[in-house]
Amino acid sequence: MENLDAARLQMAFTLIFHIVFACIGMVMPFFMVVSHYKWLKTRDQVYLTLTKSWQKGVAIFFVTGAVSGTALSFELGLLWPEFMKHAGPIIGMPFSLEGAAFFVEAIALGFYLYGWGKLPERFHWITGIIIGVSGVASGILVVAANGWMNSPTGFDYIDGKFLNIDPVQAMLNPAWFTQALHMTLAAFTATGFAVAGIHAYQVYKNRKVALHKKAFKIAITFGAVAAILQPISGDISAKDIAERQPVKLAAMEAHYNTEKGAPLYIGGVVNDKTQEVKYKIALPGMLSFLAFGDFDAEVKGLNDFPEDERPNVAMVHYAFQVMVGIGTMLLLAGLLYFVSLKKKKWLSNTKYWLLFVVLAPMGFIALEAGWIVTEVGRQPWIIHNIMRTKDAVTPMPGIVVSFYTYIVVYLTLSVAVTWLMLRQIRVLNHSNH
Repeated sequence: MENLDAARLQMAFTLIFHIVFACIGMVMPFFMVVSHYKWLKTRDQVYLTLTKSWQKGVAIFFVTGAVSGTALSFELGLLWPEFMKHAGPIIGMPFSLEGAAFFVEAIALGFYLYGWGKLPERFHWITGIIIGVSGVASGILVVAANGWMNSPTGFDYIDGKFLNIDPVQAMLNPAWFTQALHMTLAAFTATGFAVAGIHAYQVYKNRKVALHKKAFKIAITFGAVAAILQPISGDISAKDIAERQPVKLAAMEAHYNTEKGAPLYIGGVVNDKTQEVKYKIALPGMLSFLAFGDFDAEVKGLNDFPEDERPNVAMVHYAFQVMVGIGTMLLLAGLLYFVSLKKKKWLSNTKYWLLFVVLAPMGFIALEAGWIVTEVGRQPWIIHNIMRTKDAVTPMPGIVVSFYTYIVVYLTLSVAVTWLMLRQIRVLNHSNH
């Protein structure tokens, strides 16, 4: 395996794992504080039991998110030294602010975990909100740094040198808002449906039904609202990409030839050699409308760009289709949930609960697919149109050994987290409430 391939695979593999831990760590505190609020208002012991169970989950994912995220920060320097040499001074600000947000989150988590019966009730509850807000802030700041890689600003690039650096402008680059909005909604959708699915399974199995129904309602409300809002953020993102990264948009739709009134493909099998997409459903003019708000607008095709500046078309197209397909499915499930609040008899149907069990992992599959679109769609650039990925990789040999080591470490971490969460569910099911 070439050094570049090993470095890219290591970064991809660790990101795939970290993003799950990070998103759950961002979103779970909000479920916890809603349950805590309901306990304070109703003094229903079920909510207290649920809050204390969820706080353990928050603590577990905080630790695993911190461990996997720390490894990633080291990887940036070890695998991509040429990138960090130039990019470090420019995007250091969001990373340093993310570190500050992380410390605030850690302090608030300490107050929350050990504050039961020791702190005033309202202040104790507020520390839970601080955990959630600082977690989301951390995610947004990291995404701002990634946005800079897609839309580099805040410096002048003259004769291969990065001059006149403005770190604030770099952090508030043109891509940060659209990416942060899309990512935050995706995190709430994925975590909301995943947690709801776990509790739906317990209801389906007739275990602690009253408790798990309350937990399901809190989690799915967050997930459903985020899933319903996500297409709006997707539309903003598509228009932004059409303007800044037209080659990525063309790859997302496997759109080879520039044309007006470009069709939107649903599904399809990509043949990059013949530049064909077979077995697709084509919606005339819809790609032009999604990209530019005009059914007759011209959309640039892949053939307008040099071959060595195009991403892997098939991978980007399939990932995009998976993301949009699952996103649509979760939107419909979210609407179904809100209708079920009126149709109470649905809640006694086992198929209703089974549906949400099946949907549990779907949000995270869509989330991973979205990151593949973002990262693979930018290739061959690590800094869009400025630095190629192959020019940023470390010259040191033996990265393949590091890659396999990371696989073992992250798989071990995942097994440990899964065991801990299953144990938590068993403890919850055997609690007094």
